Amino acid sequence: MSHTKIVHSKEPIRLFKSDFLEFFTHIHPAVVLVIWLPITGYFLYRATLSPRLAMRLALGIPSGLFLWTLVEYVVHRFVFHFPPRTPRQERISFLFHGVHHAQPMEKSRLVMPPVVSIPLAAICYAVLYVTVGIIAGARAWVSPVFAGLLLGYVIYDMTHYATHHFKIRWRSFQYIRRYHLHHHTQTPNQRFGVTSPLWDIVFGTKPD
Repeated sequence: MSHTKIVHSKEPIRLFKSDFLEFFTHIHPAVVLVIWLPITGYFLYRATLSPRLAMRLALGIPSGLFLWTLVEYVVHRFVFHFPPRTPRQERISFLFHGVHHAQPMEKSRLVMPPVVSIPLAAICYAVLYVTVGIIAGARAWVSPVFAGLLLGYVIYDMTHYATHHFKIRWRSFQYIRRYHLHHHTQTPNQRFGVTSPLWDIVFGTKPD
C-alpha cells in the first residue's frame, strides 16, 4: 500500500453510507479486553486440564507470545499493506488499513475490529490445531500456545493504541512508539512490527 495522504479533520472519515455498517467501523479499545481476555482465560483453563501443567504454561504461553509477533508482522505487511491493483482492491485496502494511515490519531480506529480479529483468531487456532495437535500429535500444547497468542494480540492492540495516544516514559515504550510513528510519517512500506522490530530485522524491512 502506498503512503496514504493524512486527512486533517476532526470528523472521522466515513467508510459506508449505511449507518449500521458505519457503526461497526468504530471500535473502543475496551472492546478488545471485553472480548479477548475471557477467551484467553478459557484457553488457559483448558490448559490446566492437561498433565504437566507448569511446563506447558511456562513454555506454551511464551511460545504463543513469540508466535504472535510473527502473525502481527505478516498480517501488517502482507494483508494490511498489500499493493492494490484494481479500484476494488484499493477500496478494500483503504477499509482494512488505509483509513488508519489517513487519520492515524482517530481513537475509534486504532484497534482491530472484531469482524477482522475473530476470523484471524479462528484461522490461527485451526493452523495450530492441525500442525501442533494433529501433525505433531501434541494436542495438550494447543491451548496454552493459543492462549499465549491471544495474549500477544491483546498486548499488540493495547500497545498500538498507546503509541498513538499515550506518552509513557518507559524507555522501551518510547522506542516502540517512535518506531511505529516513523512507519506512519517516514517509511509506510517498512517498520511493520508494532510490538517488536524483530521480524523487520529478519526480513529486511527495518531501515538502516
